[in-house]
Amino acid sequence: MASPAVRRRRLAAELRAIRESAGESGEEVARALRWSPSKITRYELARTGLRPSDVVRLLDHYGIGGDRRAYLLALAQDAAGKGWWEASGDEIADDVQLYIGFEHEATAIAIWHHNVVPGLLQTAGYARQIIANYSAIEPMPPGLVERLVRVRMRRQQVLTRESPVQICAVLDESILRRRIGDEQVMHDQLTHLAELAERLNIILRILPLDAQHTVLGPAFVTFRFGPPTDALLPDIAASEQLKSIVIVEDERHVHLHRLVFEALDNESLSPAKSSALILEAAESWWSAPRATAIGSEVRRSTRPRDS
Repeated sequence: MASPAVRRRRLAAELRAIRESAGESGEEVARALRWSPSKITRYELARTGLRPSDVVRLLDHYGIGGDRRAYLLALAQDAAGKGWWEASGDEIADDVQLYIGFEHEATAIAIWHHNVVPGLLQTAGYARQIIANYSAIEPMPPGLVERLVRVRMRRQQVLTRESPVQICAVLDESILRRRIGDEQVMHDQLTHLAELAERLNIILRILPLDAQHTVLGPAFVTFRFGPPTDALLPDIAASEQLKSIVIVEDERHVHLHRLVFEALDNESLSPAKSSALILEAAESWWSAPRATAIGSEVRRSTRPRDS
């Protein structure tokens, strides 16, 4: 199933390009179709969905026929549909649904994260801990936690589908040592990361703590939906806040995110050295005997001394 949100953006861009090529203003088209000018603006900015019947009227007005008309009408049908992530009702916020739609439609995703393993690379156990821990701030029933874990796991189908998305991820080394859950959860997560790094469509690099950090900034993701020359559907950047996701579409700001990612990527370890570091952390920090020994040392060091 295609992403309706992304198809809506492409359709809006196509229709805007057709209008501009015809040399008409939005007001002129609106007047000819007896629509309000704001309706044309909302359509062309993908602020609202385009009904297939409205697309037919627009194409008739512009005199578009043949293969291009068939393509745009098929696009309109996709844009009017719903993705699986939109069938969860209020359990998934609108901005998260939009974000999942971007993941689903993207051909390439670049990820920088410094706190936790990003959702597309998480195990179910690791995801469950993160989602359940959030309930300390906003309580949620256990059943909802499990449903959100299933949603997160289903999102990962983009990694293994017939034409998988290309992932390039840079993770801060601190993620390998930040406890999320117990030792088994961490060990499983890190070994899972190393296994993912062996896939042809995934490049995983670790930014070591002792690297020369020339660029610092919040975690973010950039999405590419086609070749860089595709001006109709430009890249998008997104960053996750406490309770929302901020989407960045401005071309200049998205480009700045790209430059930051390139700098972080250049300062990171090679994929081979990154995998080795991940596996070393899994065994030295999160294997059961080692983790137990570390816990004992911490308990002894905090035990009150006899006076």
